[in-house]
Amino acid sequence: MNVSDHPHPIDVQALGKVAVLMGGRSAEREVSLMSGQGVLAALRSRGVDAQAFDPAERSMDELRRDGFDRCFIALHGRFGEDGTVQGALELLGIPYTGPGVMASAVAMDKLMTKRIWLAEGLPTPAWRQVHSAEETRAAFEALGAPMIVKPVREGSTIGLTKVLTADQCAAAYALAAGQDPMVMCEQFIAGDEVTCPVLGSGMQARALPVIRIVAPGGNYDYQNKYFNDDTRYLVPCGLPEGEEVAIQALVLKAYRALDCRGWARADVMIDAGTRKPWLLEINTSPGMTGHSLVPMSARATGLSYEDLCLNVLASASLDSTAELGRP
Repeated sequence: MNVSDHPHPIDVQALGKVAVLMGGRSAEREVSLMSGQGVLAALRSRGVDAQAFDPAERSMDELRRDGFDRCFIALHGRFGEDGTVQGALELLGIPYTGPGVMASAVAMDKLMTKRIWLAEGLPTPAWRQVHSAEETRAAFEALGAPMIVKPVREGSTIGLTKVLTADQCAAAYALAAGQDPMVMCEQFIAGDEVTCPVLGSGMQARALPVIRIVAPGGNYDYQNKYFNDDTRYLVPCGLPEGEEVAIQALVLKAYRALDCRGWARADVMIDAGTRKPWLLEINTSPGMTGHSLVPMSARATGLSYEDLCLNVLASASLDSTAELGRP
């Protein structure tokens, strides 16, 4: 996808005054600031009248008072990716990037996401919601080792533990519950870790190239995601013939099942034995840092970071006006 893929060339002046929302109050504030600064510089390099706006430091009312015409949401996690900011922008009548209120809220909640995917017949690892260390141990007995314990409404692997033995369950639950009172346990899928971005809306949405992630020791944690250079990102992904196309098709189904629009990125594990792909989660405000994956995948199609930002900004809409392209 490139700028010329739009029915009409993007009129930068028509985009108006743009607020790049960054920072915020979530545990991912640091990453959001990195994403936002990258987006801000990219938009300005294309002639957009873009300004930084941190909702943790300024009231959302100032967006309308200061005459902003649209928002690029570079917030991650709660209070930015979970439908709250989207709802505020709906009330203000200011178009924004990414999925709408309901899709954002559902995608941030890993349990709700899994329930919808399961109802749609899409593969996602077995899970249990837990409310105590004892329930976490019971989940471990049911799901087997290894098991993932994580907060339901966090991202960037914050509060996540890979549990190998039953005596790790209490500490894993405490770590996750420290981030979110809603905690889930998930069956661990051993195999290739991949991710696939999507751009667009409805039936016009298209999946970008799949990226295979090879982290040191197989540990794709917060440090290896954002601050180390040891993680390898393979584009082309080098998967067996046909697997990439199948994963792209699966991710598009997952994206549409949640009624996403604009853009998102889905994380998938491929079982090493069966080669079956399993959906883990979907990110509706993907990272845009120097280590981020959507820009990397877009670049493989010839779309630069700057033009990716411009394309996403041009897709900004409201729930009431979004053309989702349903058949």
